[in-house]
Amino acid sequence: MATAKKAAKKAPAKKAPAKKAAAKKAPAKKAVAKKAAPAKKAAAKKAAPAKKATAKKAAPAKKAAKAPAKKRTPNAAFMKPLTPDASLAAVVGNAPLPRTEIVSKLWAYIKKNKLQDQANKRMVNADDKLRTLFGKGQVSMFEMAGLIGKHVK
Repeated sequence: MATAKKAAKKAPAKKAPAKKAAAKKAPAKKAVAKKAAPAKKAAAKKAAPAKKATAKKAAPAKKAAKAPAKKRTPNAAFMKPLTPDASLAAVVGNAPLPRTEIVSKLWAYIKKNKLQDQANKRMVNADDKLRTLFGKGQVSMFEMAGLIGKHVK
């Protein structure tokens, strides 16, 4: 048994130099392999788009058949009529409206009175009515929806 252990210990030691020698030779082979690999990849890429193009042509025909069968329904939470408070009613009216309509009417008011900032179209410059609604002179279009939520019931 003692000789078997010694032989096992010696065997990996002998194999290690062989691996190092193989590793030294490998970079030369890899350089050749790298030059050949792009040609193989290019040939594979040229063949692949032809297959994908035929698959894409077949897919729209299937979608066209499914489109009329399923119609999208709006989310009930967006369509629920909300009553605006006095400051919001000055801009959009007193009638209960869905949130989507409130935002639409608010944008119509902004565009009618040219309140959108000319330099940065994301910003809305508030006039007297909108200043009471927003609480500040200039508001980002992304903040606007959150500020409207405070003025509806």
